[in-house]
Amino acid sequence: MDFIRTALLAPLEQLGVQIVAVLPNILASIIIVGVGFVGAWGLGHLVERVLRVVRLDQLCDRLGVNSVLGRGGVKADPSYLVGRAAYWAVVLFAVIAGLGALNLQPINHFAQSLLAYIPHVLIAGIILVAGYLLSNFVSQGVLIAAVNAGLPPARLIANLSRWGVQLFTLAMALEELGIAASVVVVGFGITFGGVVFATCLAFGLGAKDIAKDYLERTLSTRGRDQSPDDLHHL
Repeated sequence: MDFIRTALLAPLEQLGVQIVAVLPNILASIIIVGVGFVGAWGLGHLVERVLRVVRLDQLCDRLGVNSVLGRGGVKADPSYLVGRAAYWAVVLFAVIAGLGALNLQPINHFAQSLLAYIPHVLIAGIILVAGYLLSNFVSQGVLIAAVNAGLPPARLIANLSRWGVQLFTLAMALEELGIAASVVVVGFGITFGGVVFATCLAFGLGAKDIAKDYLERTLSTRGRDQSPDDLHHL
């Protein structure tokens, strides 16, 4: 009888005590997650309504964001996407808070690490969006300048400028996320240097005759403009 009590009943009693001690934390976690889902639903709809009132969809359409989303297979408008993003952000915070309410050491460490990483994700997203808008602006400016200068590959130059800005933006975002930061920096440096070298080489080989004629005209004009020296041998 003592053996049964020691081997079976004692562990069961200890397990029951632990469950009773953890039960309030489990209930608190469930309540936090439930309230978080309800708040996320309300906030998501509120953000979507506000963005529709301020005409975010029309602004994104003028900036070309809607066309890019369409090419990527995304048929939803930006207001809905931002509202869903707000919804999932609140859900994520609610789940992290619910896990923290369990008061378990490994889960607490995981929740703290995740909370510390979320700002980096947000900053990386802002960098990507800002870089995309900047790349479109730079591309349009380069296209106008190239067309005014009479360069035949004007559209190619504009696309190269857009890709260069987007590549630089992607490198910054990956570095912010801490994903192989040294590899990203070195890879971006090698890629950017290779592109610049290839562009200079192609321009030099393709425009060597133009450069030759320009230098000949410049040097001949400078030679005619110079007055003869008045120095004589003694």
